[in-house]
Amino acid sequence: MAGVLIDPSRAPVPFGRWAVPQLFEELRRPETDGRRRALASLCDLMHDPERIYQTVNGGFLEQCRDLLMDEDPSVRTETCELLNLLTGHAIGRQALLSSSLLPPLSQLLDDDSSSCRTGAHHVLNCLAQLPAAAEALLSLVPKLMLKLGEEEEEEAQVLLLSTVSYCSRMDPLPALSYDGVSLLGHKLSHRSPNIRREAAAAMMALSVLDDGKRQVCEGALLPVLVHLLQDDNLEVQTNAAGVLMYTLILTTGKQLCLELGIIPVLLHLVKRDEQAEEKVRKALILYSLRALTSLAEAPDGRHLLLEQLPLLVRRSEAPEEDQDIRQAAQTAIRVINRAS
Repeated sequence: MAGVLIDPSRAPVPFGRWAVPQLFEELRRPETDGRRRALASLCDLMHDPERIYQTVNGGFLEQCRDLLMDEDPSVRTETCELLNLLTGHAIGRQALLSSSLLPPLSQLLDDDSSSCRTGAHHVLNCLAQLPAAAEALLSLVPKLMLKLGEEEEEEAQVLLLSTVSYCSRMDPLPALSYDGVSLLGHKLSHRSPNIRREAAAAMMALSVLDDGKRQVCEGALLPVLVHLLQDDNLEVQTNAAGVLMYTLILTTGKQLCLELGIIPVLLHLVKRDEQAEEKVRKALILYSLRALTSLAEAPDGRHLLLEQLPLLVRRSEAPEEDQDIRQAAQTAIRVINRAS
């Protein structure tokens, strides 16, 4: 028995356990409008975890393959929305990873419809948050880097950068070998704080490797990153500090950043006590303290930091301070004093 059709953009939804099977059956019909309406109703149902479980375990997911290649862009977009809702749950991500849907999803990155491309990016980004999936998506990184220079939609760029970041945390080499530092570097000065944030996050993943650190130094990106330490967006600041934390391990990175006058900027970030999201605030201070510790290994850096020991001592002794921050400040003090 079917429910009452109230919204003409939705297909009538059968009651009980027949809802998902019948709606997926509707997707086999040749009428485009019928497929769109069935997809819209299925998306409504996917807000119920029980329906997600039924979809995944009922073997219905593979039907989406043909829909991802449907001639109608609205059907392709709505199919991406359905998959995005599924991948919002662990069981859905695992099922999609085991399916044959990744190739047609990756093909949608070249779709003429911006809504289709963005929809595909949503699915891949959600999927990449699962470590096993991020590893499986590493083969897509060269294509993602190429798309970075072509995609104009801000939302799609943010999702793309975020996916690259997740994948590069698993293995930075694919992005590094595809001129990743240079491509990401162009995004660090973007007008959108969301794009700056994600570009810096991906850059941080690449700078874990020595080759990434060297490319950051050689690509004249340190002035941009030091400037981002004073960005209006706290997460942009934090990710830029993370890149610098890694890059300052290199002697070249130390020298170049000292010439840029980075120490007062980092000290300001360490000193600042304004209210912010605790997790982000902690990361920013930790990254800044670790960057200062690396700078203390250089004679010029040590000389400047000896004058700032009282600030670091306060950070290391404050009883209300986070333990990780206290320990990072204590490490910085030991390096400064040992070097002196």
